[in-house]
Amino acid sequence: MPSAATPPQEQLPSETHRSDELITGEAVALDLRPTAFVLRAAGTLIDWALYLGGYLLLALLGLPLVIAAFGLDDSTAAAAAVVLLVLVLVIAPTSVELLSHGKSLGKLAVGGRIVRDDGGAIGFRHAFIRALTGVLEIFLTFGGLAALVALLNARSKRLGDLIAGTYCQYERVSREVVPVYGVPVAMRDWALTADVARMPDRVSRRIASFLRQAPRFSPGTRQRLASELASEASRWVFPMPGADVSPELFLAAVSALRRERELTALTLERERLERLAPALRGLPHGFPER
Repeated sequence: MPSAATPPQEQLPSETHRSDELITGEAVALDLRPTAFVLRAAGTLIDWALYLGGYLLLALLGLPLVIAAFGLDDSTAAAAAVVLLVLVLVIAPTSVELLSHGKSLGKLAVGGRIVRDDGGAIGFRHAFIRALTGVLEIFLTFGGLAALVALLNARSKRLGDLIAGTYCQYERVSREVVPVYGVPVAMRDWALTADVARMPDRVSRRIASFLRQAPRFSPGTRQRLASELASEASRWVFPMPGADVSPELFLAAVSALRRERELTALTLERERLERLAPALRGLPHGFPER
């Protein structure tokens, strides 16, 4: 069985873990990308234009009707205007982000969502702090304070995000094109004589899943899982490569061999069916075609 030690020159390509990556309890690094500053600015403009437009509409049309209907005096009318301002600029944004789990019309347009720093869904406290500070950094400073703070932050956080412990996660990702690798160069001589039997589906799925996610594991977890899977896969492989071959390289070679041989078998089966097609689809001799 391959040795558990993995020589540096034989390791498959791995990603360097960044300091801002989220590492789960299973030692998997999650690539949660923050929304770019320009997209955040565009989404914020859409949201707050709607809120400000709604306030102006209610203040110019709805509030005078309420004052006239109830005969409110000047002081009561001023208090109603303040309540309306708080309702539209603080309560409404808080409710929208809380009920939509961090989304709003502007964030839907740019593909963003407000989440906690650990990637979880925000709660009332996070949404309320963001909406409350938004009045200061967006309305009272015309967005200048929010833009300045976001430009100085790696995740484009504004002041409300820094206080609440949140950031805007970018959820639109391009379609992933999974590369298909052949037998590793170091294993080609071994692959010429190796006999890899058909493995149980569960084992094949585990190996394929590991090879696909290996760059996201921490080095220790990656080496441990590769050794366990290599030991399990060795039951269906003969002869085994030398002890100097890393478990991960062995799994990559086994996976490539099984894929190539199953493709060859399917191709031969298709060719046989094509040769038999005239006999299988043709009518018996003398049978009329209707």
